[in-house]
Amino acid sequence: MELEWRKASFSADTGSCVELAEQGEDILLRESDDPDVVVRTSRAKLRAFLAGAKAGEFDDFA
Repeated sequence: MELEWRKASFSADTGSCVELAEQGEDILLRESDDPDVVVRTSRAKLRAFLAGAKAGEFDDFA
């Protein structure tokens, strides 16, 4: 089964692309410029991370 990788339209031509794919119950993440390194997480963990990012919890990294 081939994975369907998706990236945000906000990363269009910046070269700073993180891509996501689904595999069963898991969500896979990779950087488009290093596609062999893949991080696997659950939907719940990704949802919690995204909520924190939207709330500004990681703004000091920028």
